[in-house]
Amino acid sequence: MFNQLGLIGCGLMGGSFALALKRAGLVKQVVGYSKSPSTTELARRLGVIDVAAESALLAVSGSDIVLVAVPVAATEATFGAIRHGIKDGMLVMDVGSTKRDVVDTARRVLRDKVASFVPAHPIAGSEQSGVAHADATLYNNRQVILTPLPQTLPELVQKATDLWTAIGAQVLRMSPENHDAAFAAVSHLPHLLAFACFSAIANQPAGRDYLSLAGPGFRDFTRIAASDPAVWRDILLANREEVLKQSQRFRFALDALEHAMTANNAQAVEDLIRSASEARSAWQIGGARGPAAK
Repeated sequence: MFNQLGLIGCGLMGGSFALALKRAGLVKQVVGYSKSPSTTELARRLGVIDVAAESALLAVSGSDIVLVAVPVAATEATFGAIRHGIKDGMLVMDVGSTKRDVVDTARRVLRDKVASFVPAHPIAGSEQSGVAHADATLYNNRQVILTPLPQTLPELVQKATDLWTAIGAQVLRMSPENHDAAFAAVSHLPHLLAFACFSAIANQPAGRDYLSLAGPGFRDFTRIAASDPAVWRDILLANREEVLKQSQRFRFALDALEHAMTANNAQAVEDLIRSASEARSAWQIGGARGPAAK
């Protein structure tokens, strides 16, 4: 059991983590900080946190575990704010959807304190954001990817693994580079496509009429287009190199279908569809639910 969780960022991800630890009896007290005092106060009223801190550093002070649950673009400033509060043996994690930029920032900003940092990416989330939607079961049967640095203390990597497992997650480890390449394909590109697809339809003169006719398939395909704009702005820009590689691969696949249709080549269209259909039918989501959940 941990004596105190210092929670920096009392939103959906951080709030759900705090509730999960409380539900599992893994923490005695949660001290939370958010840039918005109203968010911190709401988190306290909802029982997500027990004490509201006036700064990120005060949230870290006295904690033996810290979760940085802020947008990836705010990671550098947050690390700078808490660096002097990180003590030996303290477990510090994040929940960012990109990892190379976070790891590089940790090396640069945390410096000698980087041994306490275990980068983490829970493959969980929702198009709904905010602490009001925090859920103690959010991480049940979800994958959590850890991308520890060479300097990270092995005992803290194990402690992080045990902790995520205790709240129902399935833990994997990989390098930050492999993580970002994989999630560009199975998470970041699908979000990019959902944003573009919905915009393309909604911005047509008859777009509202078309949308009124949409069924469950369209709703499921575009659900993630309702995701938090600031969060996904940061993710797409932070991992833009890998996302743009995947976008090019998508363009090649789309071009092949368009060329077959332009040529009115029914067999080629069917073959391309069959190839995708058979691959999708044979695919089993690794672990529990797939990485495209977030």
